[in-house]
Amino acid sequence: MSTVTHDEAVSARAERLGVGLLLAAVSAVSFSMSGSIATSLFAIGWTPGAVVLVRVGVAAAVLAPFGLRAMRGRVSVVVLRRELPAIAGYGLLAVAATQFCYFSAVQHMEVAPAILVEYTSPAAVVLWLWLRHGQRPSMTTVTGAVVAALGLVLVLDLVGGGAGLSLVGVLWALGAMVGAVAYFLLNAEGGIDLPPLALAWLGLVAGAVVLAVLGAAHLMPLQAATGTVALAHAEVPWWCAVLVLGAVTAALAYATGIAAGRVLGPRLASFVALFEVVASVLFAWALLGELPRVVQLVGGLLILAGVIAVKAGEPTLGASDPVDGVPLPAGESR
Repeated sequence: MSTVTHDEAVSARAERLGVGLLLAAVSAVSFSMSGSIATSLFAIGWTPGAVVLVRVGVAAAVLAPFGLRAMRGRVSVVVLRRELPAIAGYGLLAVAATQFCYFSAVQHMEVAPAILVEYTSPAAVVLWLWLRHGQRPSMTTVTGAVVAALGLVLVLDLVGGGAGLSLVGVLWALGAMVGAVAYFLLNAEGGIDLPPLALAWLGLVAGAVVLAVLGAAHLMPLQAATGTVALAHAEVPWWCAVLVLGAVTAALAYATGIAAGRVLGPRLASFVALFEVVASVLFAWALLGELPRVVQLVGGLLILAGVIAVKAGEPTLGASDPVDGVPLPAGESR
């Protein structure tokens, strides 16, 4: 009887892991289009602030019915009040700050190097867990972090003096990296007593409010334009680009990303999300004709290899270990 129960627990865990991986992959591909679409809007006169505000606003509107349904009968006013700091932190860091920094980066540099800088975040996640929670990384993890750092040097072409590199763009990309760390950690936060869809929607609403206030106070330039944008050698209406930017690259991406983080945890979720890097480079090539130089491609491969090593060096979860931060029933063994 004990063996049957154990096998059922392992099977259920494997099924949850598969669902989590699928959600993480959908989130990564959805996010990956944002840089290319935003770049096309910059070309006709949009500012990063306007792009982020419209993207977040559209995403919040799309997720509203799903978020409200997820909360119905499950989230009380007391719970909402208790979770306000988490919602505000998610909206400010994981939504508003990350998006604004990333879009500001791609306004000054190509999509590929910007996303590669941002996605050194998995190594930063491990560093944070070590410093904050005492989860000391293995030698493999440390080696992977060093390899990723070397790849970053090549991506930024620091050896060659960074010719043609925008320092402003790099600083914005590093800001996006910090926001991405917050995104992965908050997604996997087991102490947040909100359904994933509810957190995604409320976080987007909070982010939209923050961005709107900054724009109204003239602390963030808001400028938009109508007309057509150039994507994949075709002319696309501006509203179509905005709709995809909000509904697909934000609403779908955040909802599936939070759900994946709850199942996989911050390390594995950030690892799977690396697919966004590859997809972003491919979308930038297909939609904008941007292709990194050879040295940047080599650096990108080193970053990916380094982050893979970072993940490989972390402890492997056993049958009794949590997939989403909640252990299996007591008495179960590996």
